[in-house]
Amino acid sequence: MYKLVKPLFFSLDPETAHHTVSGGLQSFCKVWGGKRLLRAVYGYDHPGLAREVFGLKFKNPVGLAAGFDKNAAYVEEMAALGFGFIEIGTVTPRPQPGNDRPRLFRLVADEALVNRMGFNNQGVDVAADRLRRLKNRGQLIIGGNIGKNKLTPNEEAVNDYITCFDALFDVVDYFVVNVSSPNTPGLRDLQEKGPLMHILSTLQQRNRKNDISRPILLKIAPDLSDSQLDDIIDIVRETGIAGVIATNTTISREGLQSRPALTSEAGGLSGRPLTRRATEVIRYLAEKSNRAFPIIGVGGIHQPDDAVEKLRAGASLVQLYTGFIYEGPALVKRICKKIARDH
Repeated sequence: MYKLVKPLFFSLDPETAHHTVSGGLQSFCKVWGGKRLLRAVYGYDHPGLAREVFGLKFKNPVGLAAGFDKNAAYVEEMAALGFGFIEIGTVTPRPQPGNDRPRLFRLVADEALVNRMGFNNQGVDVAADRLRRLKNRGQLIIGGNIGKNKLTPNEEAVNDYITCFDALFDVVDYFVVNVSSPNTPGLRDLQEKGPLMHILSTLQQRNRKNDISRPILLKIAPDLSDSQLDDIIDIVRETGIAGVIATNTTISREGLQSRPALTSEAGGLSGRPLTRRATEVIRYLAEKSNRAFPIIGVGGIHQPDDAVEKLRAGASLVQLYTGFIYEGPALVKRICKKIARDH
């Protein structure tokens, strides 16, 4: 089915296509029986899919990565497509429009996307309110991906992360600290050990003051060196955060086949070209840490074997975004079936 409509979607500007498809899915789910039909077509339940990771019970290990549903507007709709967990955001304390359009580009020859969205979102309070009003959450696990506003200086960034953490605490199951997007000026500087330790330690102190604590994860870039990855392992151990998401988009353009006008666009690259590097990062972190903490694997998952490879490399869970765009919603079910067969 998706193969029939994909050419139509791909004839549209990528950002327009995203809003058209998401809005259409939302409208369909409002029709009586719409969500039930989607679950029947795209859902897949099997006891071998259940996972318990950082104290949370996931009905299956395939999640939707941050970036697709920045404002928590489509949580129930995406859950109906079979995802085991949904990560909303990246959200910032204050609304911001992001970078100027066009800011999202398809590299079809490479099965990739380049984005320089710039944390466009309606602000953390809007997302929190939407999550608070969810009616049919059921077993669904929801993560909150948090960042800083563009105009917030790096030396004050911790305050933005605290604001988002407090606003979402009662409505999400886990948090992701995003310091690895290449599209907010200076943000990746926060991946250095000193600033990162300060942010994570501050959030952990706040976390421990609550009766119930939330797992905090760190999302890292695929462009880190081995020594920087060693620092990440040390940081996870020293701060006691729950785990790592590997990886975000890359600034590398190595080996691309698309025309130079597209490959030279500024922004983060995602999709098929990231498959190998994301898996390498997962394997490095898992082996060097002796699997001391859970890893969520994301980057270039376009086929079930891509997901299985990341799980075998050391990931506990996986997430989709660009592969979901190129392959369609049936990819979630195909991955789940593959994992269940291998169980």
